[in-house]
Amino acid sequence: MTSAPEPCVLLIFGATGDLARRKLMPALFRLHVKGLLPPGFAILGASRRPFSHEQFRAFMREACTTFGASPPSDAQWAGFAARLYYEAGHFTDQTLFQRLNMSLREIDHQHDTRGNRIFYLATLPSSYPLLVHQLQDAEMINKVDDRPFTRLVVEKPFGRDLASAQALNEEIAGVFREDQVYRIDHYLGKETVQNILVFRFANAIFEPLWNRAHIDHVQITAAETIGIEGRGAYYEETGVLRDMVQNHLLQILSLIAMEPPLSFHADAIRDKKTEVFRALRPFYNAQEVLASTVRGQYGPEPGGGLKAYREEPGVDAASPVPTYVALRVFVDNWRWQGIPFYIRTGKGLRQSSTEVVIQFRQIPFCLFGQEQVCSRIEPNRLVLRIQPFEGISLGFGIKAPGQETQVDYARMRFSYGARYDGEMPLAYERLLVDTMRGYAALFARRDSVEEAWRFVTPILDAWAQNPPTDFPNYSAGSEGPAAADGLIRADGRSWHPLDPPTPTA
Repeated sequence: MTSAPEPCVLLIFGATGDLARRKLMPALFRLHVKGLLPPGFAILGASRRPFSHEQFRAFMREACTTFGASPPSDAQWAGFAARLYYEAGHFTDQTLFQRLNMSLREIDHQHDTRGNRIFYLATLPSSYPLLVHQLQDAEMINKVDDRPFTRLVVEKPFGRDLASAQALNEEIAGVFREDQVYRIDHYLGKETVQNILVFRFANAIFEPLWNRAHIDHVQITAAETIGIEGRGAYYEETGVLRDMVQNHLLQILSLIAMEPPLSFHADAIRDKKTEVFRALRPFYNAQEVLASTVRGQYGPEPGGGLKAYREEPGVDAASPVPTYVALRVFVDNWRWQGIPFYIRTGKGLRQSSTEVVIQFRQIPFCLFGQEQVCSRIEPNRLVLRIQPFEGISLGFGIKAPGQETQVDYARMRFSYGARYDGEMPLAYERLLVDTMRGYAALFARRDSVEEAWRFVTPILDAWAQNPPTDFPNYSAGSEGPAAADGLIRADGRSWHPLDPPTPTA
């Protein structure tokens, strides 16, 4: 289904930034320790800090110690450090790219990387056009064929709205072929997200029920207890809809809603995901947006804890930027027509949990005759927990012991941690390996990115035309704004509670 990782050099632009320190380098180090990196593999960092190779290696050892699962041993680090190189310079300086070209040739010779290149843009999105054109001008890209290969990894956000996403894609398309571009979304590297397709298409008992005839609604939740953690300037520009919904949560929705692909080939899967984005029911005016969305912004946590969003450094004292959103979304196709997908995500909430809840329809007729019994029969719920403590649970009705017929509710649980001993792979581990393999199923394609923005942009526009008047409208440490409960309750439904997750849930 996928090939082994190929020899290559991974050139990381922004190699001393937060993303490289917190995510990329710890993931790469774990792959090295597990023996999952190809023998012919090296990492070349590029950033403005005036580091030598040795200073860069020491800086990254500190990062792996701080953000990794456990501090690297001397022996482990020695083998990994031998793969690390660095070039300092500003991205506007063409001489930096000349030096990078020379370093790449030397690394090819030393590590037998066969001229294969992966360029990872771990920078501000505003630098993307500059970097791709600098790579082109320095003749560092093989656009003609795949041997040696050239690949570009682009971090989110992929634009700020439909127009900017289209413009960015045009800039990249002028330099790279689409099959060379890997738009990374780390949520797609999480085990339970990947398991959605296997769970659906490897189990004959579920797929026949995966439609409007049996499912009442779907909930997708990404709740965080943390605030913006000092990223006020970034969040003021982004907000929760761009930060979480347009990419992470719509990607999850597409995996839940997509039709069966013809194969597990990357484009076969991505074709079906794009069909879902095209089937999302559009909002035609601001009234429709306001009727189907709820915005929120957290205020101070009672009794201390998190301060209000508007009190964070870099945040306007009267900021209208939402830190919470709930939406009611429809997929207008044969399988899902009329079935609501409820999405909610926010910061400063009572509990951290990312999960998908598939709620099946109520039984059509109660056999037990007693109103008090029938009223306690809950619908079946399938819960896919993405984080923390990845796992799956299925709820169903049972008879409680005793002389009378009393219906109880039980859950069967599967836990990744309990079933598979050891640490769960980091999301970036899988995505980095797939980039080396050239397997793009877990990466966003240009058309799917633009279709997702096509759906989200009218929401952003309607919100801009109708700024909130009640912010802050929920306390940090709560379950979010009361209006979010009203959104789903108006349909006769309720949110799945934000229960504390456990390793066996």
